[in-house]
Amino acid sequence: MRFIDEVKIEVSAGDGGRGCVAFRREALVPRGGPSGGDGGNGGDVVFVADPQLGTLLDLRYRRHYRADRGGHGLGSDCYGRSAEPLIVPVPCGTVVYAVEGGALLADLCQPGMRWVAARGGRGGRGNIHFASATNRAPRRADPGTPGETRQLRLELKLVAEVGLVGLPNAGKSTLLAALSAARPKIADYPFTTLTPGLGLVRLNEDRSCVMADIPGLIAGASAGAGLGHRFLRHIERTRVLIYLLDDRHALLGEEGGPADDLRLLRRELAAHDPALVERPTLVVLNKADLFDSEREAAIRADLAEAGVTDPCVISAATRRGLDRLLADLDRCLGRLALAAPPPVVATAP
Repeated sequence: MRFIDEVKIEVSAGDGGRGCVAFRREALVPRGGPSGGDGGNGGDVVFVADPQLGTLLDLRYRRHYRADRGGHGLGSDCYGRSAEPLIVPVPCGTVVYAVEGGALLADLCQPGMRWVAARGGRGGRGNIHFASATNRAPRRADPGTPGETRQLRLELKLVAEVGLVGLPNAGKSTLLAALSAARPKIADYPFTTLTPGLGLVRLNEDRSCVMADIPGLIAGASAGAGLGHRFLRHIERTRVLIYLLDDRHALLGEEGGPADDLRLLRRELAAHDPALVERPTLVVLNKADLFDSEREAAIRADLAEAGVTDPCVISAATRRGLDRLLADLDRCLGRLALAAPPPVVATAP
């Protein structure tokens, strides 16, 4: 299934039905008076957050959603039928913007949340409402009002408590597979992960969390380089960030080290949203099976200069250090008060 996280659609609510002009005509009932009923209300278009959905794929292939119109009023005081709302299921974490102007309209971040995207028109009044002492046979009825029509832009921002952030091939997908039942694609070339992935991680007997694997970031990702610029939005709701580092520079004979990678990641997150660097974080050094204790000591010294005094050293491939990582993550989440996901800031279309 393709991962689609941004679409533009048009929603049209139903028009209200017309009111009716009619008169009561029965034997032995002279001047029966007006009997035209009201028109029914048009149907609303309603978005509902569905936890079973994980992508906006369905909306990509159906760009126009139109609710039914209300029924017209009839004689004999019969009112028109009001139309049922058109329910449009969307994934949890869907953010709705107006195409024109880019205003933030709705943030459907919790399962079952509902938002009326377009309101149906009101049914017109029948002529029974216009009878008076001086106008006993009114030949007037109201037309129904038209339903709203809107052009909307939908963005999906994954709802996860923990976000994995790192350079390409840092081992994010391997770590997610080691900690959860998720089975992301894993390979030995950059940008193996092309779409964000989610996994349910069990921290202990009483607590679990949802972890998001974000495609690898490179220098300039916040400005459009690589793949990260499309997916940085998916870590905006996370409560804890895990910076996943490795010792690729030493293995490839290049200059630099994990501390430089950490500074790069922080710069890219700050350029996308300064609030991200203020989130609680864990710094994790992965692929510990590929370097010795002497090299580990040198890396720790470099990270200490970057403000990280006690990084968690793990090997996702051999599962070394994963128990400590889960314990650290459990303590970090435990310190955070239960709260709604971070607020969403409107972005330009």
